[in-house]
Amino acid sequence: MAWDWQVFLQDDGSGRSYLEWILDAWGWTLAVAGCAWVVALLMGLLVGTAHTFVGRPWLVRLARAWVELFRNIPLLVQIFLWYFVLPKLFAPMQQLPGFLLVVLALGLFTSARVAEQVRAGIEALPKGQRYAAMAMGLTTLQTYRYVILPLAFRIILPPLTSETMNLLKNSSVAFAVSISELTMFAMQAQEETSRGIEIYLAVTALYVVSALTVNRLMAWLERRVRIPGFAVAAGAGGGH
Repeated sequence: MAWDWQVFLQDDGSGRSYLEWILDAWGWTLAVAGCAWVVALLMGLLVGTAHTFVGRPWLVRLARAWVELFRNIPLLVQIFLWYFVLPKLFAPMQQLPGFLLVVLALGLFTSARVAEQVRAGIEALPKGQRYAAMAMGLTTLQTYRYVILPLAFRIILPPLTSETMNLLKNSSVAFAVSISELTMFAMQAQEETSRGIEIYLAVTALYVVSALTVNRLMAWLERRVRIPGFAVAAGAGGGH
């Protein structure tokens, strides 16, 4: 069967071409992933930091419960809970758009994984960093804000890169609640045109371009914020 890339120039029945539709779907995919990443980063930072608060066991237990809850429930189930169940239990949520519910579900699911990375990054720091900050008279919050978190952020950038790419790919589950992103476009366009090869290859290419762009941006950020000699010093210290 010959390939027919002109399928993207055809009208989809609503006055736009399939090319316009796939670009619009790509925009929705990036919007879902981007907004969910903001939620995941903010909540992951808070929960992961709380997990390391020495002397506050109730806060540590709360952070651990958060991680276990969102990490052990499948993402698709969480999206269905946010979209179909919670609005039935809490009437005001029925006014929220489906886009926002998917963003919350995906963001909170990812926040559990980010929280573990933040916790690991903080615990990987030499304890002398914390003691030195406290010796200078900084409060616990100031110590985390000005000393611990900036250093931990540099340590966890590589795993955060992988998590960002995973979140981008996980955004495809939004099709299950009728968000018009790339996966939903592929399913509907393939049914309408019977050109599955061209449709799915184009969608795959857009996912690859998006993931590689994220990878390169995060790699650039990692180079910009790297602390010269820090990894070497930390490795040398671990051998004593």
